[in-house]
Amino acid sequence: MKYLPLGKTGVQVSQLGYGAASLGDEYGAIDPAEGERSVHCAIDRGINYFDVAPYYGATLAERRLGAALAGKRNQVILATKVGRYKDDRGAEIFDFSSAGIRQSLEESLQRLATDVIDVYQAHDIEFVPRQQILDEALPTLFQLKREGKIRFVGITGYPVHLLRDIVEQTHVDTVLSYSRYHLLDTSLDEVLGETLERRGIGLINASPLNMGLLTAKGPPEWHPAPVNVRVKARELARHCESRGIELSTIAMQFALSYSRAATTLVGMSRVRNVERNLSVLDEPMDETLLDELRQLAAPVANTCWQEGISDNHDPRSVPQNS
Repeated sequence: MKYLPLGKTGVQVSQLGYGAASLGDEYGAIDPAEGERSVHCAIDRGINYFDVAPYYGATLAERRLGAALAGKRNQVILATKVGRYKDDRGAEIFDFSSAGIRQSLEESLQRLATDVIDVYQAHDIEFVPRQQILDEALPTLFQLKREGKIRFVGITGYPVHLLRDIVEQTHVDTVLSYSRYHLLDTSLDEVLGETLERRGIGLINASPLNMGLLTAKGPPEWHPAPVNVRVKARELARHCESRGIELSTIAMQFALSYSRAATTLVGMSRVRNVERNLSVLDEPMDETLLDELRQLAAPVANTCWQEGISDNHDPRSVPQNS
């Protein structure tokens, strides 16, 4: 396993990170015992970065991860989030107030059975006015860092221009974006890469398979990608099939080769998923096939959908499922 610096934090993180959303049944019900075994397998195989949020499974993912880390907490860099939630009926809730952040932190500490969060991130900041993030949420997170309750402050979101704007006005330690560096979209690097590198901010790339789009199975029904992007993804999958390789394999290899990312988060709630993801690190990438896929993808390259409130949409983004 390769370990890379997480910006200027002084922390080294595994190139492959454990995305724990699936522990909360976000992509279908899992066997909780198998989920725990997958956490233990990941740690044993050298994965040290674990990312979760109270949003995933309405706190279920945090509770399951906390239980799985019993006796192993000191072996991992533990990241969770604040500000985005859902209730038991699935209704979305956003609370980036100072009081809400402090309460959420205490609840996350209890669920994760720890006394400190390594990376605490404002979760999907595109859903509220950016001034609330700048004037209330981030100052509260920086104060919690001074109090020793968290070690590092991060932000997460989908619109990369918004993330860059926030980064240029403050001093966060990490930035996470999802579905923005993969075979169909490399905007994460083109918009944010140089800025984060220059400022020494740790970059976390999430969802290298674009939430299931870049798989032979294809995306779930709720996937927000525009129709032309969905169609193109199926074309890439068929091309890979004709060459005797799964699209997900080369898509993972492409994302994991991104040198500016400290870690790439992938969901893996089963032991076999952990083993498969790790094996991709050792498989040589077919550069010829990669070039063919990138050429096929060119007509829809960097197409992104609208996420969050309208003021925070990326330029030239299109409505979801358009």
